[in-house]
Amino acid sequence: MLFRRSVLADMGLELAYFSGLSHILERRTGGAGAILKFEHVRPKRADPFQPLRSRDVTPEFLDRAISVLRRWNLDFLSIDEAAERSRHAAVARRFVCLTFDGGHRDFMTFAYPVLSRHRVPFALYVPTGFIDGIGKAWWLALEQVIARNARIGLVMNRIERHFFAATLAEKYQLYEVLHAWMMTLSPDDVAIAIGDLCGRYGVDINAASRDAAINWQDLAKLARDPQATIGSATVNYPNLARTKGTIALREMTMGRTVLETALDGPCRHFAYPFGGQDCFGPREMMLAREAGFTSAVSRAPGVVRSDGQSDMMALPRIVWDGRRTSLRALRVVLSGLTSRPPKTQTPELAANYG
Repeated sequence: MLFRRSVLADMGLELAYFSGLSHILERRTGGAGAILKFEHVRPKRADPFQPLRSRDVTPEFLDRAISVLRRWNLDFLSIDEAAERSRHAAVARRFVCLTFDGGHRDFMTFAYPVLSRHRVPFALYVPTGFIDGIGKAWWLALEQVIARNARIGLVMNRIERHFFAATLAEKYQLYEVLHAWMMTLSPDDVAIAIGDLCGRYGVDINAASRDAAINWQDLAKLARDPQATIGSATVNYPNLARTKGTIALREMTMGRTVLETALDGPCRHFAYPFGGQDCFGPREMMLAREAGFTSAVSRAPGVVRSDGQSDMMALPRIVWDGRRTSLRALRVVLSGLTSRPPKTQTPELAANYG
């Protein structure tokens, strides 16, 4: 079902491009410009089970995308410039701003050389706890647990549940269900749930988290590059909407303070962890403003408004699905003609697994 939806969506984007509809309506629907969100940049992996495949783009795709964005006469802006442009009525040329979430180790190896070669500005949003070795990437640990086991048991809502995931399709479905369920939990409950799973099935969550994170030396190198902006994504990357207000504010202020101290410079920009519309709202926007950020980006779909009325604490971003490699699809998405939030499987489906 997910594959079919993806294929139909891709067909729709291609049709919109070849019909000329997106190009015709671009001035009306494209806003002032768009902020693009990427996460991992790395070569294709051979692993058969990759539930987070949509978060990966290859260095080759990033290189092609930057080249074609230039040909489309878009202004490449830093997040500082994009935030400033968002406050005013649109100028004649639309802009694009490249952002990368997660602070992953592969950024330095694969993304940074491409960005440097093209000399384009970019923003990297970093959760500092992962650099310090205290962050827990539960989504990576969950992937390892499901990849290695055909039968999985855990306590869900105080009830012992058992899941069967022998086939690849069953593993993908189980990952979607458990990921959606964990996103409904408080950070403390997520820690208990993933700790239970890792303990039962011998997965080292600390190693998985540490191996994925950029280090302070590389981050300091990036901070010296005038094309780079280092933004905060809290300390521990919790779902802020499921976090108590005092703790959520501390996550924001501490993440900012750690970066400013370590990199000896201001940290003005913020990205909501996970960033979906169920991960932030008016309270989190107020807290981001209270924490002193100039802008906060989400993964709510859309383009920056052309009338200068974008909310600086909820700037939309176009999340690029790395399973798509068509630059025609990129043109349609940037036109603003589409951009609807993807539907996700509800956690209640876990009950079907007994």
